[in-house]
Amino acid sequence: MSKSIRLSEEAYDRLAAHKRDDETFSDVVLRLAGERSLLELAGVLSDDEADALREAVEERRDRRAAELEDAADRLREA
Repeated sequence: MSKSIRLSEEAYDRLAAHKRDDETFSDVVLRLAGERSLLELAGVLSDDEADALREAVEERRDRRAAELEDAADRLREA
């Protein structure tokens, strides 16, 4: 079953700009409507959980930076 909706020219143009070659407009609407905003996660974690997650991300970022620096050093030495 399909439904007809009215869109302003601007709304249509914006929707069309997101449309991929292999998609219908229904596909575009479903894909875009399915996207979630990070704002929806606000309040999901407790403060302690958020702090632990932040710390884990920072530790991983630091490890990755060190790994990349080591790799760059090896390339410079080669």
